[in-house]
Amino acid sequence: MDSQATHSNPTILHKLKNNLAFRSKWAEVNGAMGDLGTYIPIVLALTLAKDLNLGTTLIFTGIYNIVTGALYGVPMPVQPMKSISAVAISSGSDFGIPEIMAAGICTGGILLILGGTGLMQLVYRLIPLSIVRGIQLSQGLSFAMSAVKYIRKVQDFSKSKSSGDRHWLGLDGLILAIFCACFIILVNGAGEETAEEDAGGEERLSKKRRFRKIIFTLPSAFFIFLLGVILAFIRRPNLVKDIKFGPSSIHIVKISRHAWKEGFIKGTIPQLPLSILNSVIAVCNLSSDLFPGKDFSATSVSVTVGLMNLVGCWFGAMPCCHGAGGLAGQYKFGGRSGGCVAILGAAKVVVGLVLGSSLVVILDQFPVGVLGVLLLFAGIELAMAARDMNSKQEAFVMLVCAAVSLVGSSAALGFVCGIVVHVLLYLRNLGGGQSCSAVSMHTSTP
Repeated sequence: MDSQATHSNPTILHKLKNNLAFRSKWAEVNGAMGDLGTYIPIVLALTLAKDLNLGTTLIFTGIYNIVTGALYGVPMPVQPMKSISAVAISSGSDFGIPEIMAAGICTGGILLILGGTGLMQLVYRLIPLSIVRGIQLSQGLSFAMSAVKYIRKVQDFSKSKSSGDRHWLGLDGLILAIFCACFIILVNGAGEETAEEDAGGEERLSKKRRFRKIIFTLPSAFFIFLLGVILAFIRRPNLVKDIKFGPSSIHIVKISRHAWKEGFIKGTIPQLPLSILNSVIAVCNLSSDLFPGKDFSATSVSVTVGLMNLVGCWFGAMPCCHGAGGLAGQYKFGGRSGGCVAILGAAKVVVGLVLGSSLVVILDQFPVGVLGVLLLFAGIELAMAARDMNSKQEAFVMLVCAAVSLVGSSAALGFVCGIVVHVLLYLRNLGGGQSCSAVSMHTSTP
């Protein structure tokens, strides 16, 4: 018994150490910034509009980051549940913190049951890849379009509305956003892996190649985020006076029967399809594409999402999930291991304990155009996962699914339409059907 215990413990410790090990120090730190374009706007909007406990949210989401990084060994993101957040921001006082937390707990409970019973893994195996790619394409393009809106328009996150065109000049102007975008493109390119220089054939690299190597290894997203923080203090020099040190008070949220009902109907029902498709199935597919050999089951992802919300929402932490967009964004900027999100989680916990909810005064002054740039590249990276649809039939199903998801603003509607089209094409192929153009080409051949 003792020998078995001593044998298993080193194995577990070795796995945790390997999952959290940095592949490249600056690249992992840079990758940690890749998800902030989604995280900050939604958290800021919920804090301003619904008085979300920002300090508690930072502490819990930070712990989630550390645990999932250690568990999966990839930059598994922790993102806000977007449908629940959208309903909360657009609704009045009838959908407040109790309703938001009830929606998160119900969604988490259902995902935990689906994962624990193995049903989620069954769904993952049955859904065609072309439909998953359609969901990823629509989500990526949706992020990119929101990012362009952040860059071009002045945003009022508390009301989730745009309030006029952004000026060209200024500390949150268009020129600043364009400069940040150009800097990221020059450093990161189209997201391809940079080949390591072969030192075997040369004793010394030329100055030009050395310069290029330095440029290509710069932590672009980290520099952009740091610039945004500096500009936030420049935009409002007396910001320091509004900062109060110390963590926010944590208490259990009281949820009435009416709040449970409203949360489930208005929050859980629209969120559940998005969580199943984007937070579980699309994440599993994307992770197997980006990290070969790091495959993990839809069951485990579904269970971790469920547990996060069944624990944190009772204490007022924002409902959270994983997301293919966040994973793509962190990969885009260099995240390759669980250490990427673990360092982000540690930073969240420290900030949550030191600044608490007073951090909102800093985020409120953060240049929105800069956030838009980070979100733009995260969205494009996610959409690029659809480039492996080689056959015309697969591309057709994918584009139908993506188009309906975008226009109908519903991943569930796009999924249903994609399934219908996939089944119809399958039945057509079983019947040996040919298009009119194919028949005419066949008959015209001598």
